[in-house]
Amino acid sequence: LLFTLTSAKNLLYLLTNLPLIKALVNFMNKNIYKMSENTKFNASILIIGNEILSGRTQDTNTSTLSTWLNSLGVKVGEVRVIPDIENTIVEHVNILRKKYNYVFTSGGIGPTHDDITSESISKAFKLPYEKHEEGYKILNAYYKPGEFNDGRQKMIWMPKGANLILNPTSGAPGFYIENVFVLPGVPSILKSMLGGIKNKIVGGNPIISQTISLRTFESHIADSLTAVQNKYQNVEIGSYPFFQAGKLGVSIVIRSDDKELINKCSSEVMSFVSEKKIEIVNRE
Repeated sequence: LLFTLTSAKNLLYLLTNLPLIKALVNFMNKNIYKMSENTKFNASILIIGNEILSGRTQDTNTSTLSTWLNSLGVKVGEVRVIPDIENTIVEHVNILRKKYNYVFTSGGIGPTHDDITSESISKAFKLPYEKHEEGYKILNAYYKPGEFNDGRQKMIWMPKGANLILNPTSGAPGFYIENVFVLPGVPSILKSMLGGIKNKIVGGNPIISQTISLRTFESHIADSLTAVQNKYQNVEIGSYPFFQAGKLGVSIVIRSDDKELINKCSSEVMSFVSEKKIEIVNRE
């Protein structure tokens, strides 16, 4: 038996040290490490509410969530705004949760008849829709006797097995199940709840940005900016016109999780800005 084990060990050593096998092993080790080092994390945002689509309410939750996720190294790849329709919510949740690492929904978890997000997500996951016992205890303690009515009790109905997202502002919790995080539509409440789920999000390097605002027209810098973008294809470069103090201008925004690449891009932008004698309005 000892001879057999020793022979097998020697055979394994010889195989892994053959030139072709050794090269293959080294290649796999190197690239598996590189893949894990450069893993990208992404998310989508699903804004739910007829009031957003009608224009009655202005959405600010997209900006709040995107900024927060970028700081955690999670890039937002898509934002959708949909109505309070059960089949629509089910369809979009199922598409997005398979496509992205994380899905964040906003809206539709209040006490009124048109707050149908929680039940719709139960159907998306094909799970029973039921009262969350811990959530019930939290809200029962939060409200004064007699105030925890049927409408408010609706806010603690969610998919079976859901995990609570605590609400330090108004008591009523959100929840998450698998990679779908369900948050309220009220901006101040949503923002206050993000701290409670920060440790649930695995991200990469924080996505950082640099902005160079110029007194020029997009057409004047288009070719030069395209050349920089073609050279640094792993960096996101955008140009956004603005109107300030009665004059037109363009803000160039450079985004990446690699500060060195951002600095190189910025340097090349500043080089053609200097050559073209363009006025710099601001850098941040």
